[in-house]
Amino acid sequence: MKTYQTTIKQSVSCRGTGLHSGVDAVLTLHPAPAHHGIVFQRVDIGGREARVPARFDLVGSSAYGTTLRNDAGVEVRTVEHLMAALSAAGVDNLLVEIDGLEIPIMDGSSAAFVALIEAAGLRSQAATRHYIRVLRPVEVRDGDKIARLAPYDGFQIDCDIDFEAAAIARQRFVFEVKGDIFKNDVASARTFTQMKDVEALHARGLALGGSMDNAVVVDEGEVLNPEGLRFADECVRHKALDVLGDLALAGKPILGRFEGVKMGHTMNNRLLRALFADASAYDLVPAGAGRGTVVPMPIAASPA
Repeated sequence: MKTYQTTIKQSVSCRGTGLHSGVDAVLTLHPAPAHHGIVFQRVDIGGREARVPARFDLVGSSAYGTTLRNDAGVEVRTVEHLMAALSAAGVDNLLVEIDGLEIPIMDGSSAAFVALIEAAGLRSQAATRHYIRVLRPVEVRDGDKIARLAPYDGFQIDCDIDFEAAAIARQRFVFEVKGDIFKNDVASARTFTQMKDVEALHARGLALGGSMDNAVVVDEGEVLNPEGLRFADECVRHKALDVLGDLALAGKPILGRFEGVKMGHTMNNRLLRALFADASAYDLVPAGAGRGTVVPMPIAASPA
């Protein structure tokens, strides 16, 4: 457990295309003070209404990506890959400026965001870090889809997926969120789709910026990308990446074990809502301390 809150040492930027919008955007990460949390700022809109805190209760849509929407209706889309990188790096406080609607997809993974955070460097702050500790199992189901959090000494993610396409089929991946495990074994796993779904996505105005440069595309038993896969089980590793990004919207690091079967962004968000709806299922503890104070909402309000 890290003892102190963390931000970055200096501002860094990148540019890329939105996966679903197909529109270019510039993303800039800025250091932020202790207790600030992760907050997105739409600089193409301006004003306080353009601030969107990274909070689970502000998820406005979870179809093919996680969209945050504040009370003014301002959105920031596809936040999960960046949030996964920030969570794995232990970044607590950050102002994320973006001059558009959607976080750039980059190569379809979190690798570019990991590199961006490393370029900025990390700085400890004079404020104690708090953790959300899962006290008893919490589970949500939708048919054969399952998402569950259980007590655990650390943070572990266990994902199980099953697709009709033989190129994906049944895959399971488990990893501990600590050290360089995310960077080495998960961050470079790309988002994926089945060729049969591409036309339907386009008809819905989705995946307009998608290509084999930023997604794995499979057609039944074949991977269509000329370079092939980065891992034999790249698809389930990417699902684990998505889980980490979605759970980062809890606002503070989790001490617990996630178990998912055929889960996606919607199930991940439903799980957080179920957790925080039951005050007996978790507590909030400072680093190195014992049982903490139960809180109904572990996210600080957006700073002035």
